[in-house]
Amino acid sequence: MSAAARGTAVHKRASVQKRALAVGALAVALATGLAGCSGSGGSAPGGGPGGAGAEKGPAGAPQSAVRLIGDGSTAFTGAQPHQPVWERLKPGQQPPQFVVFSWDGAGEDSQKLFSHFRKVGKKYGATMTYFLSGVYLLPQEKRELYNPPRHSPGRSDIGFNDVEGIRDTVRELRGAWEEGNEIGTHFNGHFCGKDGGVGTWSVEEWKSEINQAKSFVKNWKTNAGLQAEKPLPFDYDKELVGARTPCLEGRKNFVRAAAQMGFRYDTSGVNDQIWPKKDMGLWDLSLQLVPMPGRAFQTLSMDYNFLVNQSGTTKGDPSMHRFWGNQMRDGLVQAFERSYRGNRAPLIIGNHFESWNGGTYMRAIEETIATVCVQKDVKCVSFRQLADWLDAQDPDVLAKLRTLKVGEAPPGGWQSFLAPQPAVPAGPPAPATQPAAARQ
Repeated sequence: MSAAARGTAVHKRASVQKRALAVGALAVALATGLAGCSGSGGSAPGGGPGGAGAEKGPAGAPQSAVRLIGDGSTAFTGAQPHQPVWERLKPGQQPPQFVVFSWDGAGEDSQKLFSHFRKVGKKYGATMTYFLSGVYLLPQEKRELYNPPRHSPGRSDIGFNDVEGIRDTVRELRGAWEEGNEIGTHFNGHFCGKDGGVGTWSVEEWKSEINQAKSFVKNWKTNAGLQAEKPLPFDYDKELVGARTPCLEGRKNFVRAAAQMGFRYDTSGVNDQIWPKKDMGLWDLSLQLVPMPGRAFQTLSMDYNFLVNQSGTTKGDPSMHRFWGNQMRDGLVQAFERSYRGNRAPLIIGNHFESWNGGTYMRAIEETIATVCVQKDVKCVSFRQLADWLDAQDPDVLAKLRTLKVGEAPPGGWQSFLAPQPAVPAGPPAPATQPAAARQ
């Protein structure tokens, strides 16, 4: 396998009950080079607008009356609290350093990693994005309600949930949103590969998958028989503006579908650490290639990719666990430093709430958050908050930022690089048109 292939291979998700990738399935992922995700719990930090120095919006919970939607699974409660208020960069102003921590397949299980990382986020002033798998809000006995594209009804490669798991997941989703975090989608059945995987889906099939993911969020009370529980405090039709596809497959048709359905960003591709641009009207906030300390290649900025290049299994040599976690942490911090001291391009990081290799990747992420989110001019934000900032900027300034290469500091410094351009002097006036008689 080439260095580039090793750098971009990612995984298939295990079942929601087992929460760990079977070694055999992992071997398939390694052999085929699938790019993907897993994840059960998605932890959302909160407590702040998304990093040190961000201007804060309303600090308290929404004050408007709760307006239930549908069966009461969701509700409109007003503007989301703890949101930054962004302004356009002033001429010559250095951009902030954005860092996005995101979680695929967010849900709370016995590991309680969702709730743990919410506390981590509050401690370090970070907000994050949680990509919920819709089937985590659908009980096993109601699995036939899911009609996946190119598969029989009730089929899912990550299983479904039980009532207590749904209750726990909804509790964490509710708290995460109230703390300022984003709830995106990782869709539903997590199908990868050539046999009906998401990479084979049409635009219309993607629309069906998206609508079903919304439906499971909007009807969890009815489906799980949990009518007495509090609703999720948001309108998911408006909240849902971005996603990451399973195994990073099917991006082309997904983006086409998402653009038609009002999404604002996608994070399903592979990029370098450079400033983002739009693709079919959506911000391309894809995962990035980052250093693999001690190795001659880079890998994708996701826990699973480090695992692939280290142990190749979720249960590797225990004596290597600490080394592997340190290697991931150091690679992410090196990636941060080359942006922070260079082109200031946002750093995009993806994770899963899994205890692979003794939980060493969860430790690595927590230590990375503790290292980078407290630094000057650093804003640890959700994808939605990053998209808000990008939309607030002068397009010409963003275009100039995109001319900087990975780790490249602006020539002459930021004040000079982003200084206002002098007006181009007007040329001499064009000669007056002569009368027809004079042209004979």
